[in-house]
Amino acid sequence: MGTGFDTREKTLGALEGGQDVQQTTPMPAQPVEEKAPEPTFDTGLTAWLQVFGSFFLFFNSWGVVNTWGVYQTYYEQTMLSDMPSSSVAWIGSLQSFLLMLFGVVTGPLFDAGYFRGLLGFGTVMLPFGLMMTSISSKFWHLILAQGICIGIACGCLFVPAIAILPQYFKQKRGLANGIAASGSSIGGVIYPIMFNQLQKKVGFPWATRAVGFLAFGTCLISFSLMRMRFVPTEKRNLIQLGAFKEPIFVLFAIGMFLGFLGFYNFLFYVQSYAIETGIVDDNLGFYLLSMLNAGSTFGRIIPNFIADHAGPLNILIPASAVTAILSFVWIGVHTVPGIIILSVLYGIFSGGFVSLPPVVLSSLTKDMRELGTRMGMVFAITSVGLLIGTPIGGAILSDSHKYLGVQLFTGCCLTVSVAIFLGVRLSRTGLNLAIRA
Repeated sequence: MGTGFDTREKTLGALEGGQDVQQTTPMPAQPVEEKAPEPTFDTGLTAWLQVFGSFFLFFNSWGVVNTWGVYQTYYEQTMLSDMPSSSVAWIGSLQSFLLMLFGVVTGPLFDAGYFRGLLGFGTVMLPFGLMMTSISSKFWHLILAQGICIGIACGCLFVPAIAILPQYFKQKRGLANGIAASGSSIGGVIYPIMFNQLQKKVGFPWATRAVGFLAFGTCLISFSLMRMRFVPTEKRNLIQLGAFKEPIFVLFAIGMFLGFLGFYNFLFYVQSYAIETGIVDDNLGFYLLSMLNAGSTFGRIIPNFIADHAGPLNILIPASAVTAILSFVWIGVHTVPGIIILSVLYGIFSGGFVSLPPVVLSSLTKDMRELGTRMGMVFAITSVGLLIGTPIGGAILSDSHKYLGVQLFTGCCLTVSVAIFLGVRLSRTGLNLAIRA
């Protein structure tokens, strides 16, 4: 049956001039269905407020995780001084592991519309983990509080931070993601300096609590501003097995795993390398990590801006390649200017390596409703590399008592990752380098 009204004829038996007159009632005009207006992208206050909120989610997820280097140095010098570096590193690697692994759960939950629930849980759990860390005195205390609680909380904040932006941005998606991701770099500058200065004045417990209070306040900003634009009507599976039938998706996931297997060794060990080899003193050595994260701020915004015009894969590959080269350059740096320049450059180019993969994954995903699930799958695979990468570096260091093995391990992992990303690029567009990809 059609829509609207059917034509009806009514015969009137009135006699006019000896003839029957047949009148037909006209059919009412069919109502015009108004189409819902097409959603606008890349503009408007609401869209950019999501970027502002995502900035603080990055600030309190990767920003907190990037602070681990100063905690490791503190633990090695105080409460865990009897333990090898590789054992202490398990706390930090567990944080990173759970941040990524929990994406298997948070991605589908985001797709199912539980965005606000994830933000609320992370906003409460992150300060709780920091408060529990402040009263910890043993290794297993720190594993539970700083490794597990904070790691899970950061996982609840991270995936929503990147999955929400494609709902509001298309042409400027890379720029929006880069601005948001710079929050992790800013957090990686502010939190270590804040902890170090307060720890000297008021001690470890209150320094850690102050970090917790700041994290809670900034998470509340995100919670008050951020909203999903499209609430899916169907629930998604935790794993989309069909994605593993796509060679490009599988290659990209392997490249991410190998890249992050080596990547964080530089962040974890450059500070101790510079101090133990006598290149810098303890005071300047501490600020190397802050210099690296400051450089990473520019490395997250500028490459993402360029990626909107040249294609995310076309920018990810050279950013990753330079990061790999700098890992090998690390071997020959033995001066104060050299280590400072190396740290800043590593931060700048590795910023693109860290922030561009979600944009690349968005370009590889045909159905944006599946983006959260696919991100969760890739991050879960990457999390294994984060979990075992720095302890492997610590074990190499403990066994050889030299940093050469750690430096080579970092550089080789990143080099293989670059080769795989290049394979993804060639699989999509062939040898034509002028194509946006």
